[in-house]
This record gives sequence, structure tokens and C-alpha cells, in this order.
Amino acid sequence: MKVVFLCQRVPWPPDRGDRITTWHLLQHLLARGAAVHVGCFQEEARDAEGVAFLAGRCAAVAAPRLHRRLGKLLALRGLCSGEALTLPYFRHRALRRAVAGFGDPAPDLVHVYSSSMAQYALDLPARAKVMQFAELDSDKWRQYAAVAGPLARWIYGREARALLAFEDRVARGFTRSLVVSEVEKELFQRCIPGVVPDVLQNGVDVAHFTSAGDAGRHPHCCVFTGVMDYAPNVDGVCWFAEHCWPALRGRFPDARFLVVGSRPTPRVQALAELPGITVTGRVPETPPWFDRAAVAVAPLRLARGVQNKVLEAMSMALPVVSSPQAAQGLGAAPPGTLEIADGAEATIRAVAGLFADPARARAVGAAAAAWVRARWRWEGVFERYDALLAELGLAFPH
Repeated sequence: MKVVFLCQRVPWPPDRGDRITTWHLLQHLLARGAAVHVGCFQEEARDAEGVAFLAGRCAAVAAPRLHRRLGKLLALRGLCSGEALTLPYFRHRALRRAVAGFGDPAPDLVHVYSSSMAQYALDLPARAKVMQFAELDSDKWRQYAAVAGPLARWIYGREARALLAFEDRVARGFTRSLVVSEVEKELFQRCIPGVVPDVLQNGVDVAHFTSAGDAGRHPHCCVFTGVMDYAPNVDGVCWFAEHCWPALRGRFPDARFLVVGSRPTPRVQALAELPGITVTGRVPETPPWFDRAAVAVAPLRLARGVQNKVLEAMSMALPVVSSPQAAQGLGAAPPGTLEIADGAEATIRAVAGLFADPARARAVGAAAAAWVRARWRWEGVFERYDALLAELGLAFPH
């Protein structure tokens, strides 16, 4: 099977949400014997290692460098053309030429992750085209607009409307659309009526996210993981540090808060000056940091879809205190597996209760791990994906 696989970032290493998803699907296609042609962008110098890794496994890899400052300048073209600013930001001549070359001869499958990359595939001939929205990017801009100042509110609102118009066009032009949860499916059908997407959930690598034990665990330590220049992560962590941490630190003077993730912004770096807070920056892997904590927190106020950070913490047998926004993509978690807290007082109460009762914290964590391992393994995602492809006449050989 010839596959053209398009995504924003080099899908290796799987160290952030979109890369986790794209890598697992890509490696599944490779494992099934597909000849995969990858189109993506390099964002930083270390991405060259990822390109080299993929080049040894894929039929072809096209990954030009995306320069953020230049991209932002080019994005302003959208104000003149009327299109979403996201589209010229991710528009690149070299990648367009490469993807056009991937289309000769026509592939069996075009799989696109993130609506911004669909512009490269709209006119590409293929037996089937699958658009993995995961969640509607336009709705993220709508959420940003709701909490922004006047000028930013206008820009973000415009982006939400323009990007939704493009997403509508893509959904109607592709063979199938995929979203990550039933919540996203309901939103999708309200925003793009007449198109019914399929749900393809995220997974978690339960073998990798397995606790090594309690030897290094601090009973009054909580952890947050994520890319720390991503606006919802920055907002959530800083909100927790400002509105919840002082009360927790006052009740538990030895309490610690680990902020684990790459590219922390100056605002996040400044949190390290507060008592008990550590900001790590990039780490080789997150499981050892989960094993230092007694509780994981996901206090995101701007969130949709399925949060990998929540699944990974639960797989590590950590109790998770989550905002409703960060938990909604998981559906109805069984009682005793996830603590959902809405607002500062509820969050403080939930974290403090777990700090004060280590036995209950470990019991909640154990129940969480059991549920994730039964419900969220990547193997189940692959079975669902293969079934979707079979419906399109693209069954893999057994």
C-alpha cells in the first residue's frame, strides 16, 4: 500500500501530543508493510535527527525547515486574502513540490494530521483520503478569543471563523474525517453539519509508562508534564501556581511541584522562584519524574480532545486531579479512577486530600492504571484504524 502521510511536525521522537499520535500511526503503517511518504516540517535543529531516523524506514521524507518568525510574517498575507492566517504560516513551496511528487503514481491512501496540512492534499489524487482532525483547530482559536483582550479577541475570532470555513471544505472533500472523542464528534457535527466523523481515540504506550515503584516518591509532590510554550499548558500551570499552590504549600510546608516539559516560557521559568516549584525544561523521558510524585495535576482551562498527559500519568499509577476541560475527552471514567476538580477551591481540596492520605492516593492510582491498560492501549486504536481502512477498500494483508 502506498501512503502519503502529512503532519505539521517531524513525527519523531514521540515527546509531545501530536508527535505521540502521528508516530504511533506511522509506525503501525510501516509495520503493516506500507510504503509511506512523509511530508512535515522541521522546527528546531534536533529535528534533523528525527528526519534521519524516519528516512531509514520510510519510502521518502520531505521535511523543510519552518522558521517561526518568517512564518508569522507570511501569515499576515491571510489578512489580505481573507483566508485563515494558519494556512500561509504552514505554506512552503518545497513541501508543495515534494507532496505533488508523492502523488505520481497516485497513492492508495492520503492520511493528513492537522487541518493546516490539508492544503497540500486537496488536489492530490488518491483512492482514499483520511483527515485526522483529532479536534477542530478553529475551536481552539474560539477559546483563545473568549479570554483575550480586545485586539487579540478580534484576531483570534477572525481566525476561528476563517479556519472553520477551511475545515468545512476539507471535511467535505476528504473521504473520511477522524476526531479523537465523542465530545469532539458532537462539536464537529454542530460546526460542520452533514458530515459525520469517525472517532479514533488516542492511545498510551503502557509498557513505557509503567511505574518503577515508590522508592523515590515524595508523598507531598505533584507533577505536571507537557510542552511548556504551548499556551493552554502555560495558562494552566501558572493558574495552578498562583491560585492553588500557596494554600497547598501552607498546609504542607514540604510540598513540591514539578513542572516537566520542554521550552518553558519566561513566565513558566519564573515559577521556579516560588517555594517548592521546580521547572525542569526538556527531559530525556518523563516516567522517572512521574515516579517522584504522589499526584499528577492537569489544571487546564483551555483544552479539548484527549490529554496524553492524563493518560500517561494514569498509566504510571498516579492519581490525577484534572479540570473538567482536560478530562472531557476521556468520557465517563469509572468511579475511583480520576479526580475532577472545577476551580481553585476544588483543586486545592482534591490535591490536599491525596497528599494527606497516601494509601488512598495509591489506590486511586492503581485503579487508574488498570482502567487505562484495559481501555486505552494503542493496540485497540490500531484495530479500529485498520477496520476504517478496510471500509474504504484498503485492507492490509494478513
